[in-house]
Amino acid sequence: MTKVLIIYTGGTIGMVNDKATGVLRPLDFAHIHENVPELKRLPYQITVHSFNEIIDSSNMSPAIWVELATLVEENYDLYDGFVILHGSDTMAFTASALSFMLEGLNKPVIFTGSQLPIGEIRTDAKENLITALEIASAKLNGKARVPEVCIYFDFQLFRGNRAFKYNSAKFEAFRSPNYPVLAEAGVHLRYNDASIRKCDDCIFKVHKRLVNSITVLKLYPGISKETVSAIVNSKTEAIILETFGAGNTMTEKWFLDCLESAIKGGKVILDISQCKVGTVELGRYETSRDLKNMGVVSGFDMTYEAAVTKLMFLLGRGYTLDRLARLLETNLRGELSKTPLAVPAKSVF
Repeated sequence: MTKVLIIYTGGTIGMVNDKATGVLRPLDFAHIHENVPELKRLPYQITVHSFNEIIDSSNMSPAIWVELATLVEENYDLYDGFVILHGSDTMAFTASALSFMLEGLNKPVIFTGSQLPIGEIRTDAKENLITALEIASAKLNGKARVPEVCIYFDFQLFRGNRAFKYNSAKFEAFRSPNYPVLAEAGVHLRYNDASIRKCDDCIFKVHKRLVNSITVLKLYPGISKETVSAIVNSKTEAIILETFGAGNTMTEKWFLDCLESAIKGGKVILDISQCKVGTVELGRYETSRDLKNMGVVSGFDMTYEAAVTKLMFLLGRGYTLDRLARLLETNLRGELSKTPLAVPAKSVF
């Protein structure tokens, strides 16, 4: 029988109304069948592991990502797939992080959650959970149909390191404008097999060292020299530069000098766009030509969440600045589309 492990970290999906007080409280997932009786009809074995301390996703941290990756590692040979229940606010960060940490993955790791608690009458929790379980157990020709870290929400399955939360008021909470949806649930569950990343002959390996020595410089018209200097000169190893349009910045000398000084001092600067759709194209416009010449690294069409977690992952590997820059521009786990290097799903480390 197909076996799926549910890992409950916390979040709205696991909340029910306490009849005595009327206050939302965490559900005891040992009794999940009482709240979702439909689970008894599913043709596979479900096991639930709950975190001892339920976590609001706003308190998510790299240490918890390591805990999640370790749980997958320890149970990898025991289950056909994994469903991780997680608060939606930082779900894209966690899914992105695990996509890098779980190298050579050939089983589904599906994140889901909900906008309303599982005990509410109009909840989206039941559909999200049941379909996530179906995807985690799905096979094609005897192999996992979706051997990736993904997010399932509101009838759509996204690659985890391509999605971001964009709406806190609707069930349609996530989008992935720069990469196709991997599956859609309607009357039938339809998979976009051509867009699903396969790694059949890969060796599964878990990376647990993450370094969060990162700062973010988000540009805006009128940003001051003092603000830029404070961020650029902070004691971090990497800077995420959130630029305009296709990777453009102001061309004032003091600004470019600040960036160049940071690079010469051993920092890596990763350029991602503030736009949600499109890609960084360093050198296309005069306003980004100097960035390319001084060694600013292109993030192409990576999401902010993927940029943060990819940097933490690569910094944890202890690479030289040159190799770090090269790997940031390399498509490692399907996190970016436009890349100067063709890298297989197998390890490049």
